[in-house]
Amino acid sequence: MTTAPVAPVGAHGPGHGHGGTPGKTQVTGKAVYRHLEAFQRIADDNGGNRAMATPGYEASARYIEKNLRKAGYSPTRQYFEVESFNVETLEVTVPGVELDPIAMEYSTSTDADGVQAELVAPTDPLGCTEAAWTGVDVTDKIAVVSRGSCPFSQKAITAETVGAAAIIIYNNEAGPLNGTLGGPGTASAPSVGVSQEEGAALVAAIEGGPVNGSFTLQASLETVETFNVIAETRGGDPNNVVMVGAHLDGVPEGPGINDNASGSATILETALQLAKSSKGKKKGHPNPGKLNNKVRFAWWGAEESGLVGSNHYVADLQANNAAELDKLAVYLNFDMVASPNYIIGVYDANESTYEAPVVVPPGSAAAEKAFTDYFDRINQPWVDTEFSGRSDYSAFIDAGVPSTGLFTGADDVKTPEEVALFGGTAGITHDPDYHSALDDITNVNKKALDINARAIGSVVSSLAYSTEAINGVKPPTKHKHDKRKHPKKDKGKKDRKGPKNKTKRR
Repeated sequence: MTTAPVAPVGAHGPGHGHGGTPGKTQVTGKAVYRHLEAFQRIADDNGGNRAMATPGYEASARYIEKNLRKAGYSPTRQYFEVESFNVETLEVTVPGVELDPIAMEYSTSTDADGVQAELVAPTDPLGCTEAAWTGVDVTDKIAVVSRGSCPFSQKAITAETVGAAAIIIYNNEAGPLNGTLGGPGTASAPSVGVSQEEGAALVAAIEGGPVNGSFTLQASLETVETFNVIAETRGGDPNNVVMVGAHLDGVPEGPGINDNASGSATILETALQLAKSSKGKKKGHPNPGKLNNKVRFAWWGAEESGLVGSNHYVADLQANNAAELDKLAVYLNFDMVASPNYIIGVYDANESTYEAPVVVPPGSAAAEKAFTDYFDRINQPWVDTEFSGRSDYSAFIDAGVPSTGLFTGADDVKTPEEVALFGGTAGITHDPDYHSALDDITNVNKKALDINARAIGSVVSSLAYSTEAINGVKPPTKHKHDKRKHPKKDKGKKDRKGPKNKTKRR
């Protein structure tokens, strides 16, 4: 998951609802948690992770496919190639400071001889913009910045722009720091992550400096094959498709249970329950199942390597079947829905809190409203999270597909206002174990999981019935078999109109 800001204040608490009763759903946190336990066992049996192109990823996909087939789906795999990042040499030394750096995935390399230079810090410790370096000479030096506020890639690109030879990003909480940059080929400074404690020592050394250090990072890319898993309902209008997605891969450092087995498990359970609810239509019905709109589920590969799987899916449609892309009514994205120090975040498509840094496709605000209305009806607080495109909805919004999603937070620090709405602990991140070996089954918040599981089940079910609010497509008022005249039920009263009406009796 690549993170995005969340609302600094909680304006959407109990009492803001519009009345009514939320749609019923059989998708529950308890059922989803059982899938999470299965993903944990898979990670345990396969080197501790479920990263793309690993045995753990293959086993995760087989678990998804097995459950889908039992429910009547016919899942398929969409294969594609991706560049795998491999670190060959990594040495970062600073006198008086012990460092255990981790290379940022897809970081550029230094020259073979590395960098020997002075360490400098920006006036704004986050280093997200060129303005953060105002008054600081960073040319050919090693930049030292804090995690937070913007993606790692933005910090590395900014460092490159202002002339830094390399960048060290330190954690804003206890523990090591690893992350992913924008993808292969991005022009950015060679980048590593270090712990909060190491960062504090570096900043202290700079303040007492000048201090010089050395930085050598040599890395290579290897082309590997991985895949997406795709499945869709048998019933529903194939010309008006509700698409639901979550990335199946995790980072190599750990099991990836919150990021993002939580999203993958939730949409799996949604697919299973949707299959159950759509059974029972009479044979020969022109639109089998109780669905007006087809629902397509996707488990994306290589999200952690730069959103590669979802980008490939959309690019393939654009190149080979543009008409199918036009049939997508909406795309719903679920990336981290059970963070331990959670918020209930909804992508801010109507830009009521954040001005989006991307073009928001028409219909996205209505898709957002489907979730916020659900939460309001049950008096469940929620906050906006920036509609940034920093997850698998990126390619869809670039293609003009209305999109929304839910998010319980990653590396943003929880505020007192958020604690008032959701509980938890202020001053630490929403997921302190994000992208680490500790992102395991103990790292999920069952309450957040249940809240989001029920919301996702309800909204997907509702959109399977009608997407009119999003794209103007009205649900059918009748099916062909409904044109037959059905006999009325006899209420037990005496028939006063003669024998010919006795045929109405049952």
